[in-house]
Amino acid sequence: MAYSAKAMVVTALALGVVLSQSVPPARAEVVMETVDYEQGGQTLEGVLAYDDAISGPRPGVVIFHAWYGPREHEMNTARRLAELGYTALVADVYGKGVRAANSEEAAKLAKSFYADRELMQARALAAVETLRESSLTDPGRLFAIGYCFGGAVVLEGARAGANLLGVVSIHGSLSTPHPAMMSNFHGSVLALHGADDPVVPPEDVRAFQKELTDAGVDWVFTTYGNAVHAFTDETADTEGARYNPIAAKRAWRDMLAFFQELLERSGGTD
Repeated sequence: MAYSAKAMVVTALALGVVLSQSVPPARAEVVMETVDYEQGGQTLEGVLAYDDAISGPRPGVVIFHAWYGPREHEMNTARRLAELGYTALVADVYGKGVRAANSEEAAKLAKSFYADRELMQARALAAVETLRESSLTDPGRLFAIGYCFGGAVVLEGARAGANLLGVVSIHGSLSTPHPAMMSNFHGSVLALHGADDPVVPPEDVRAFQKELTDAGVDWVFTTYGNAVHAFTDETADTEGARYNPIAAKRAWRDMLAFFQELLERSGGTD
């Protein structure tokens, strides 16, 4: 079938209209910015993640790292939260440039903070206040989460009285030498735990639950079957610390539901 030149031009124009209508407008990329802040004379290097297509302050989440220091696992969490409309800060507990190259160094670094809970608490509070001061964050809608060692940090922040709607410990260390301090916390606590975690013994779980109850804190403790330590970390692959995609997916869902519930309860949903 022959087409005239005029018909070909009309067809091309029509096709262009269809294509322009079917291609969605470009979405803003998540911005990842390095943010230096200080505590006790030590410079700390955090990473702030946010969607610059969103205007105005939004809920914020501080993310405390596992024992190696901030890595891609925490960065991915920040990106995912930013895509959902949160401002996320990957905190730095150890100090700028202080990172573990192997598990032996990681254990040494983490041990120094487990031995100095006041310092751990101070680093937790410094990160929370850094996010609170951001113009991208609604200071009345803040949360904090932590993975493994970071789970211990986020709980010590709660014990120190961090002004947060809620905290989430994800396969984190639960024990503390100062359980009575949990009465300082006025938010809610969610702990996401692997049923077969060899790092956190059952007696630590019982003591932690008693600590929360005695303090009068609103709490939820969720246990995932067939999960060991570090079950959300895709790089974890040892007998006692291994990625479990089913548990990881459930933990993400449960964490977001926890955030949403507390936002609704506080009257701070958009």
